[in-house]
Order: sequence, then C-alpha cells, then structure tokens
Amino acid sequence: MSVSIVPPGRLAYGMQLQVQAQSKTFAEDWELGAGRDELESIVRKADQTGFFYLGVCDHVAVPRPFDTHMRTTWYDTVATLGWIAALTRNVRLLSHIYVLAYRHPLLTAKAFMTLDELSGGRVVLGVGAGHLEGEFGALEVDFGERGRRTDDAIDVVRAALTEEYPDVETATWSVHDAGLGPRPRQAQVPIWIGGSSRAALRRAAERGDGWLPQGTPRNEMPDSIAYLLEHRKATLGDEPIDIGVITEVLYVGKPGWDVGARTISGPPGKLAESLNEYAGMGVSHIQIRFRNRSLQELLDQMDTFAAEVAPLLRGP
Repeated sequence: MSVSIVPPGRLAYGMQLQVQAQSKTFAEDWELGAGRDELESIVRKADQTGFFYLGVCDHVAVPRPFDTHMRTTWYDTVATLGWIAALTRNVRLLSHIYVLAYRHPLLTAKAFMTLDELSGGRVVLGVGAGHLEGEFGALEVDFGERGRRTDDAIDVVRAALTEEYPDVETATWSVHDAGLGPRPRQAQVPIWIGGSSRAALRRAAERGDGWLPQGTPRNEMPDSIAYLLEHRKATLGDEPIDIGVITEVLYVGKPGWDVGARTISGPPGKLAESLNEYAGMGVSHIQIRFRNRSLQELLDQMDTFAAEVAPLLRGP
C-alpha cells in the first residue's frame, strides 16, 4: 500500500542542501571554503521558511578522472541527515538519492529506521540505481547488476521498515528470522525512487511512493509523467504517488549580476507562474536551487522565496 506525504493544495518545495556536495555542475564558488557553520545556517533557515525537505545526496568515493569535475567532497548522507535532524523540528529529511546497490539492504533499513525514530518521523528514503561505474568498482559491486540489485534491495528495505522480523526472498538477498529495531516512528517510511530513464520510471511506478526525476527537462516531463502513471495504473491500480521535479535554477528579483542563461529570475509572480506550470503537469513537490554569491545572499533568497513566491504556488 503506497503512502502520499505531500500536503494537498499547494506545491511543496524542497532543496538539495548546498555545501555538502561540491560538484562543479552546481556548486557556487563560495561553497568551496564553507563547512559546518554555513551548513547550519542553511539548515535552520530551511526549517524556519517552510521548506518541505532538505535533500542530501550519496557518493562514497569519486574515482579519477571524474573527481576533476565532481570533486571529492560529498558529505555522508546518513551522518548529515542525522545532524540535520538534531537542528530542526519541521523539515523532512530526504536522501536524494541513496545508492542501494552499494550496501546490504538491512544496513540501509537499520540506518533509516533509526534516523526516523530520532527525528520524530521525518525521513523520506530517496533511492536510486547509481550511475558512476568507477565508484561501483571501488566498492567492488557489479555495475551491470545495479538495476536488479536496486529492485531487490527496495523489496528488502520495504519489508524491514514494515515488519520487525522481515520475511523476504529475492534473487540477491534472503532475509528471515532476524529482527531490526528501533522501529521507525512513521507507520510507513515513504520510499521515493530517483532517476529519469524508462527503467527508473518503471521502478518508481512498481515500487515507489514517489518519483524524483534526475534532471528531466521541462518539455519532457509530461511524457515521463504519462509513462509513469500508465505503468502505475497497470501494476498498482489507483495507488497514489508523489511526483516531483528538479526545477530550473532560480533567482528571486532582478539580479545585478550575471546569473546565467538557464536561471529563471524576476519578480515573485513570474517565478510562481513558471513553477505552477509543473503543478499543471501533475507535479506535487519541486526541488529548487538559487543562484547566489555568498551565504547571506542564499539566506536572503530563501527568505524572499518563502515570503513572496511560496504563497502564490498551487497544487496539482
């Protein structure tokens, strides 16, 4: 039985936590010298300004030559989410995404059920198959088997989060007569599936409570959603699913500097109109990122978005 956690009536907005991942694809220059103190400021601001979730991604060891672009600073997902839990009271704790194939699923289940209890029931387990072949090699995991291992791991993790003594048999893992505690605070920890390939969409439709696209362009979202919902209907009937999207980068207001051609900037109404287009596609939660040149500018953007853009957002 699937569970929907996104409140109805308005687009929920979350963000991938800056500083904790420092790929050149998205990190701002000031983040390279940032650490715990800056992270704490961002986390507390998100909790105060209505962010639905904070996302923390998952890379263990970035192999050469990918480290040149991706860099090697990727904070550990569970450790960081646990730290965030202690600093906050409201924001959901999302792994975006956790590579299940890297670990035995009981290790994943134990980590996230503990996190759910300690956070008072705020965990969203975002999972995916992974993409960095060299990292699989460093961890001695078969890259070619990642899809099957991910599907099997979801089944084991789901069983372990649901039952203290999971009884599950998959092609990869067999789990019987072993109990796991502490039990999660939520009756059902939501599992959101990341990825934009057809295989990821099928995985989300068959096994997920939500879908986390990984960079699906705006013009491709309607077809992807239609494919997802068609497969969902065929496998799980009318079970709900929380559909998300990573939006274009945003800047609220008129920037006095070059924010790049792919950034949506302007008055709050313009940004809300653009984001509401996603709601019209059936999206219920959006992941946003702001262009910024400093910690203070980021915090100001978060404040302005929450006060002036968020009230204009509407649900699907």
